[in-house]
Amino acid sequence: MTGLSYEFLPWQQAIAQQWLSAQERFSHAWLIHGQPGIGKQQFTLAAARSLLCETPEHGLACGQCSACRWVFAGNHPDLRYVCPDALSNPDASSPSKEIRVEQLRALGDWLHTTTHAGGWRVAVIYPADALNPISANALLKVLEEPPANTVFLLVATAVDQLLPTIVSRCRRLPLPLPDSNLATEWLAQQGIEQPAAWLAAASGGPLTAQSLAQQQEQPYPAWLQALVAQLETSSQGSISISTIASEVEKLAPADWLMTLQRLFIDLSLLKHGQAPRYYPDLPGLPTVAKRCVAEKLAHMSKWLVSQQRVANHPLNTQLRSHHVLNKAIAACVNN
Repeated sequence: MTGLSYEFLPWQQAIAQQWLSAQERFSHAWLIHGQPGIGKQQFTLAAARSLLCETPEHGLACGQCSACRWVFAGNHPDLRYVCPDALSNPDASSPSKEIRVEQLRALGDWLHTTTHAGGWRVAVIYPADALNPISANALLKVLEEPPANTVFLLVATAVDQLLPTIVSRCRRLPLPLPDSNLATEWLAQQGIEQPAAWLAAASGGPLTAQSLAQQQEQPYPAWLQALVAQLETSSQGSISISTIASEVEKLAPADWLMTLQRLFIDLSLLKHGQAPRYYPDLPGLPTVAKRCVAEKLAHMSKWLVSQQRVANHPLNTQLRSHHVLNKAIAACVNN
């Protein structure tokens, strides 16, 4: 596909070379997984280019051959990219966020044609977490009787959301978080100031950190800063959440719930004399932590995990935001 990068990121080079140098023992299906923001999609596309390259160097694409040029142009005959319509065509009317069974069935003829120059045929499934039950079963049938010279590269964040039978038919390639020094150096090269703070807010995912830095002025969202500022100076009864709630209601529930989870992890760390992990520069955080009770922080953290499990349920947005924020405030007040 055009508009995507087919180059390995700096922290992916060594892993890719070791993996791709053993193509004679390559599996027909790989599950490439890891934390968000580490470049799983880019790694997989660069791997596909390397597999299709006519003159690879130590397993990695040369970037010069006709196959590499076709991949860059988005028209290599032996590469297919299967993703939800919401990613491939976001401007469409009501694009699907799932990988539809029709998309997998459309691979049928392609899977049984002769590959170009007798090389590999590569199908990238991204994100594999977006397979619905019907499309997952359709993919399973293909993986049970894989065509010759074909490699499926499945990319996932939440492996536990995939069918166990699909996972069992893939070899797994976990991608670790990059070294923090390498990640901050890369962020600095992208023009990101205070890269360490942005990386912390992104749980160590450089691409997430880069995206955050392009969207907001501080490593922490403005609504979180406003909440902590009120917790620092006010009592429970005098805190107004209406403005904060109106801001979080514009966000995906999973995102702002995750932000609150990270806040309570930081508060717990500070309460036990340790440095905060996610928002070390958030004003007022140490003061709020001193006023908290460790047991209440732990209970709130556990409760937020349970709320993440229903983050995508069609609950009333306003009721959810007010309920969660009020509960968060109560957990930070030492009555």
